[in-house]
Amino acid sequence: MDLPVRVLISKIGLDGHDRGAKLIVRNLRDAGMEVIYTGLWQTPESTVRAALEEDVDVLGVSLLSAAHMTVMPEVLRLRDEAG
Repeated sequence: MDLPVRVLISKIGLDGHDRGAKLIVRNLRDAGMEVIYTGLWQTPESTVRAALEEDVDVLGVSLLSAAHMTVMPEVLRLRDEAG
């Protein structure tokens, strides 16, 4: 039997709006995926650390602000450095 896809959803930054992230989590679970939700106010460092510790197949990041242009390159850099 195939193992379910493991997904980590992280809410990076100070924004407290997480309804969309929780909706994605629920829909992915309903689709049969194993989903880890880190909760609010994560950092790029804590997100990458959690993704590595949980050995996920997919990393999803939720950002409300336009910070994605600086946050996502940092997430990718940290992931690449970690191997």
